Amino acid sequence: MSAAERSAESVAAVALARARRANEEGRVVAIVGPTASGKTELALMLAEALGGEIVSADSVQIYERFDIGSGKPSPDELRRAPHHLIGTMAPLAAVDAARFAELALLAITDVRARGRVPIVCGGTFLWQKALFFGLAEAPPPSPEIRARHKALADAEGRAALHAKLGEVDEASALRLHPNDFLRVSRALEIFEQTGERQSDVHDRHAFKETRLAPTFIATAVMPEELTARIERRVASFLSRGLVDEVRSLVADGFGDARAMGAVGYKETRAFLAGELPESELPDAIVRATRVYARRQRTWLNHVAVTYV
Repeated sequence: MSAAERSAESVAAVALARARRANEEGRVVAIVGPTASGKTELALMLAEALGGEIVSADSVQIYERFDIGSGKPSPDELRRAPHHLIGTMAPLAAVDAARFAELALLAITDVRARGRVPIVCGGTFLWQKALFFGLAEAPPPSPEIRARHKALADAEGRAALHAKLGEVDEASALRLHPNDFLRVSRALEIFEQTGERQSDVHDRHAFKETRLAPTFIATAVMPEELTARIERRVASFLSRGLVDEVRSLVADGFGDARAMGAVGYKETRAFLAGELPESELPDAIVRATRVYARRQRTWLNHVAVTYV
């Protein structure tokens, strides 16, 4: 047996032992980690070994037709274990963290009722937070306020909206990138609706109340190896037809779908709109993916994770 095979066998053994113990304790196994770190394969291995079913926690994979760029499980992978919340929503459906938590809880309850083992797997960590720890109380989104924010961002640039947030909630402004329109708009929206800063709401909640006890398991991947994995992943997406997938989605009226703002889709749409040269598309997606992976690793620093 090669060193690589021994290493893979060791990872599988540790992960399986931890997952089996978590299930015996009534906890939910949750596979976490940065994009391209091997979450899907680890979840599938555990599902096959434990008689499990996978509940996806991915904010793009939940939509129909967003297949290649979201890294949806292949037909062969879907056959290896039952999956939930993969391609179950129409492209323009509004699915936020609270709605996901409701759907995931239903799926987990159903899986357990049939004597199977639920395994949550996905890189949308806000969704995992919502499922396991709940969400800070906040008013529902306001389409009118969001439209007003979009008009400002279109007219004066996203930095102007970010500066507006900084005037009323400096902590949130420091946490959010000026180009992250959705999150900047939401933070400003909460202040406009309630007079309370989003940062204060989050500090008060702090995700301390456990709604559903999780055991987080992640693969240990060194940064240089993760970069190489991301590069291979992006190359695979492009060779399998990511550009055609995005072109088809835009042509069918889904250019403004929430998922179109996800890493990979956003850059590909920019290329199709003539805003990005084709030669720069692969590197643009790799850079955006690496930034997203850093944010995911930061989140992992704030929860108890078993690395395998």
